[in-house]
Amino acid sequence: MRIDKILTHLGIATRSEAKRLARAGLIRVNGEIVKDSGRKVDPERDRLEVNGEPVHYRSYIYLMLNKPPGVISATEDLRERTVLDLLSKEYRAFSPFPVGRLDKDTEGLLLLTNDGQLAHRLLSPKRHVPKVYYAEIEGFVGEQDVVRFKHGVELDDGYVTLPAELKILETFEGPKGPCSKIELTIVEGKFHQVKRMFRAVGKKVTYLKRIAMGNLRLDPTLALGQYRELTDLEMRELMEGTGDDH
Repeated sequence: MRIDKILTHLGIATRSEAKRLARAGLIRVNGEIVKDSGRKVDPERDRLEVNGEPVHYRSYIYLMLNKPPGVISATEDLRERTVLDLLSKEYRAFSPFPVGRLDKDTEGLLLLTNDGQLAHRLLSPKRHVPKVYYAEIEGFVGEQDVVRFKHGVELDDGYVTLPAELKILETFEGPKGPCSKIELTIVEGKFHQVKRMFRAVGKKVTYLKRIAMGNLRLDPTLALGQYRELTDLEMRELMEGTGDDH
């Protein structure tokens, strides 16, 4: 791959800037100064440096974001702030996109990548990849709700959800009446699904946070709006969770 193409893809330099860097003797390949930014190198084997800094090329990136409320799960929007606006220029250069969507006011785990095949596997309805949410509910969530969710809930449009696993973490009397804290595992991604499921049983979601998707769990040390690349272990577990051996 051409050096200038690598630098452009990574957002390090434009093609013309790469040419200037090369002419100034600021590009090295395996320790040797290279004056031609159009020279081809093997990104996997050759050691490329620009201005003394090593350049790490890869085709794909995989980022775990703790999505804050008020930000939409999209790549661009004329009015709203998107999750891509939270990323540094270095990562935006890869043209990542969110895998699935979280509502504007929903927090938590969102995977950002430019790997379309992985995204398709995670989102494919046939694979039933589980998604786990923590939620706070206005109303008393009881065993009857656990049973109803286990058998599928009929939503406002007549659709009956696939079985979901509801765990009651805590029930208490709040200032405005009974409240509950729960964990819910679903294997679908219908529009506003969690909120609509609780609405179907006469309750209201007041706080919603996704904490897991497949084998990937939200890093509890990530503050809202923070992100990081997945570790090798997380990548392996994520791939295994989608039935991929690679």
